[in-house]
Amino acid sequence: MRGRKPRRVELQPEDVVELEALLRSGKTEQRTTRRARILLGVHRGERVRPLSTHVEQDPATIWRVCRRYEERGIAAVYDAPRSGRPARFPPPQSGAG
Repeated sequence: MRGRKPRRVELQPEDVVELEALLRSGKTEQRTTRRARILLGVHRGERVRPLSTHVEQDPATIWRVCRRYEERGIAAVYDAPRSGRPARFPPPQSGAG
């Protein structure tokens, strides 16, 4: 089989449970689900090239998610807080129309 085998990512047992729950949930954001699939795939020993094709991401993304997990743990699957002012929505109009 071609492709570089990634350095194995050792997921904590509680992280595996949480990642699998994210995949089963119908309300998880797609990018979070994709990161969970990446981590579980690498944890199972899948090679980077076939995994990148399966999750439709560049192999560099696979490596980046793995390194982020090593640094931040399970928080790596969630988006980091963004700087800047939060989006504001106008209040609902009552009685108009």
